Amino acid sequence: MSGAELKARYEAAFMPNYGVPPLALARGEGSRVWDADGRAYLDLIAGIAVSSLGHAHPALVEAVSAQVATLAHTSNLFLHEPEVLLAERLRELLGGDGRLFLTNSGTEANECALKLAIKYGKVNGRSYFVAAENGFHGRSMGALSLTGKASIREPFGPYAIDVRFVPYGDADALKSAVTADCAAVFLEPTLGEAGVVPPPEGYFAAAREICDATGALFVADEIQSAIGRTGAWFAFEHENAKPDVLTLAKGLGGGLPIGACVAFGEHGGLFAKGDHGSTFGGNPVGAAAALAVLGTIEKDGLLAHAAEVGEVLAEGLGAVEHPLLAGVRGRGLWRAAVLTGPHAPAVEAAARGAGFLINAVAPDALRIAPPLILTADEARSFTDAFPAILDAARPEA
Repeated sequence: MSGAELKARYEAAFMPNYGVPPLALARGEGSRVWDADGRAYLDLIAGIAVSSLGHAHPALVEAVSAQVATLAHTSNLFLHEPEVLLAERLRELLGGDGRLFLTNSGTEANECALKLAIKYGKVNGRSYFVAAENGFHGRSMGALSLTGKASIREPFGPYAIDVRFVPYGDADALKSAVTADCAAVFLEPTLGEAGVVPPPEGYFAAAREICDATGALFVADEIQSAIGRTGAWFAFEHENAKPDVLTLAKGLGGGLPIGACVAFGEHGGLFAKGDHGSTFGGNPVGAAAALAVLGTIEKDGLLAHAAEVGEVLAEGLGAVEHPLLAGVRGRGLWRAAVLTGPHAPAVEAAARGAGFLINAVAPDALRIAPPLILTADEARSFTDAFPAILDAARPEA
């Protein structure tokens, strides 16, 4: 079926919240994908930082195929070996601590963290929450209540909990907002959906100290930043600022839907039997995929690789001099090309025309979050092509 036919049928069958995507993808291999009309693209989005091993990776194919042929689903009424192995592996990576709840997605991981924080607040007489302006934690009603992007939050209010928003990266504002009445602080190590916006050095460590001083839970939303994306297993490691609660998803499953909420120390026992649940969360196939992802990242040295190739991307983009380009920011294989104006949609389209998939995550920022297996040569092919892409996107072009 051609791309044009698929788009027409998509538009007729689906709700209009996504519009009609510009491409119909048919297959992928490594860091490349092909559309329904046979054209190839270098995938620098990776399903929004999800396809950590790229496409059709043999380890992922083998693990998922073997598991689905053995046991695909159990519900939460029974346990299975892959979920236990996954929980133990994540605990090992996190220093041997933590108790998990497995989910289908990042939004659900944050919903779990929010319920934990609400229970913590009720037990300890704490009544409100703090989150960051322009932060993003998901689109379900609980996660959306913590999301500081007004354009997606405000149309669906009011919300059932009191959330106070502070400017991201301002440690003094955070300190002023967090008192002994605050149940929890929810923060991303870098604002992903706002345009891969990192905070000042030391901000995450300062947030840890503020929560320690007041007794508020420190919840780190690492849905997008973890599992090697920044060159470390978890972005909080860059500042040694371990949270009380950690949420994971996206790259954990390498393309299969799985997420996790991890609570450390005494907080791992906050839930009582029946407090929370999920029919599909942590199902055997998703857990097998996650184990394959973690094993391959370790075996193939992809943490160091992500850091090294991320520098190739940053240096290549940083060397580009163009009226539309203001600079580059981010860490590892999680970068943003920052533009001088609201040109991101036009640059995204021009890149697609040149055979590269990037994401206009903000009007003036392009998110680049490729598979962790991206090679240095593939990165250079994009940075070499970027000046011509910017030329094609210029308003007068």
